[in-house]
Amino acid sequence: MAKLYFNYSTMNAGKTTALLQASHNYVERGMTTFLLTAALDERAGAGMIGSRIGLKAPAETFAPEDDLFRRIEARKRHGPLHCVLVDEAQFLEEEQVWQLARVADDLSIPVMCYGLRTDFRGALFPGSATLLAIADNLREVRTICWCGSKATMVVRIGAGGAVEEEGDQIAIGDDIYVSLCRRHWRERRLAGA
Repeated sequence: MAKLYFNYSTMNAGKTTALLQASHNYVERGMTTFLLTAALDERAGAGMIGSRIGLKAPAETFAPEDDLFRRIEARKRHGPLHCVLVDEAQFLEEEQVWQLARVADDLSIPVMCYGLRTDFRGALFPGSATLLAIADNLREVRTICWCGSKATMVVRIGAGGAVEEEGDQIAIGDDIYVSLCRRHWRERRLAGA
């Protein structure tokens, strides 16, 4: 039976690198993968998934209104499809996560999602909340705080290096976020810098 997987972490933990490695492993064995990424994230270029260490691969993009089950079902009609890999899964809508669960359940295709668990305020993203609730397999991709402890939180750095307390949940950029352990996240937010 195919499963829905959620690999989550903070920023800069290597989630995208792991996704690209998983896709490579399938392709190396003669299998076909279907890569998806959020349309609003163009850091690696439109329709590209790119890791900080320089690995890249073309992908189809998803937007909030897309029916991912229908897209994947249509793609499967054109030939074998062995795995669906989703980058920036935190940007999925709740309904899209349920659509991906149907891909695993009804089409028997494993779906591996990679994304952030929480935002800079410590709140769950809607897509992540639904994945945490219904995924068959949860895996934390670990990274470390500057102190050496496991980083589980992220702060957003604004103008002048100040920690942002408010703002839109979504702001794209690698250089505006710092991954921290919960203790240092709390301290940094209290200090505001």
